[in-house]
Amino acid sequence: MATVRTVLGDIDPSELGRVDYHEHLFQVSPLLPGDELDDEAASGEEARLLRESGFDAMVDATPFGLGRDPAALARISARTGLRVVAATGRHREAHYGADHPMRVWDAERLAALFVADIERGMPSDDAAVFAAPDVPTAAAPDGSPVRAGLLKGGTDYWRISAFERTTLLAVAAAHRATGAPVMVHLEFCTAAHEVLDLLADEGVASDRVMLAHADRDPDPGLHVSLAERGAHLGYDGFARPRTRSDAELLALTAAVVERGAGDRIVLGGDVARRTRYSAYGGMPGLAYLGERYLPRLREAVGEEAVERMLVHTPARLLTLTR
Repeated sequence: MATVRTVLGDIDPSELGRVDYHEHLFQVSPLLPGDELDDEAASGEEARLLRESGFDAMVDATPFGLGRDPAALARISARTGLRVVAATGRHREAHYGADHPMRVWDAERLAALFVADIERGMPSDDAAVFAAPDVPTAAAPDGSPVRAGLLKGGTDYWRISAFERTTLLAVAAAHRATGAPVMVHLEFCTAAHEVLDLLADEGVASDRVMLAHADRDPDPGLHVSLAERGAHLGYDGFARPRTRSDAELLALTAAVVERGAGDRIVLGGDVARRTRYSAYGGMPGLAYLGERYLPRLREAVGEEAVERMLVHTPARLLTLTR
């Protein structure tokens, strides 16, 4: 039976509703000093604001070892009614310090961890995994294990390092074992075809992959070529005028929809900074996507196209295939 794995248990894909495909309620990284997301009350308030802005579900894209808090995700989901699909995996190399213990893990060990996160449950404390072989799993408010529903890897700018290749090999192995969807962080949408090639060689069909930050290179021709392979395009650069304005992203989306690839787009905010979360005292917050960008997108491409991006495509993509 088709199912989506959330932090509060498995649900039918039709129950997801409108999905923000990429956010972070908890994240701590050496790349983001001073921008840690580590306060349950504040992150819970931000999740409530996202819910009130029109979203029913979100993907929390923080992978292993970067401050994720599965039990807190489950509590926030239960309090707010916002369905949450959590991630396992390993981010691009730059997020892990030179002495980080995960740097010496091979693909087999990583894959075993990723599969356990999806099938058994995520550990209550990621850091404890390096010191103890059997860490208790995080528990939801009803006592059930909190399980991941998505695999994540990442690559650098026009580069797939040995570290990142190992991660992608482990992600592919875990995908073969679990049928979980795959998200790959791309730096400015570089090496997108190369990532799809690597994953395809390891048995991951491109239609099970979402390419995060595809819109950082607003090239409709490139995006259509990726969509023709079946890949999903993660658009999440809104409210970042220093890199791409909302107007550019609206034009990109309209062009891709016009060329027939609108059913491969998923939308998110990837705000991911304490200084950009309203509940932490920053701006514009997670509600920006629903309250300020989506009305403009509906004017540009129509309600039906936007509903595909928010409802139908995520439901298909986030379904476990095993």
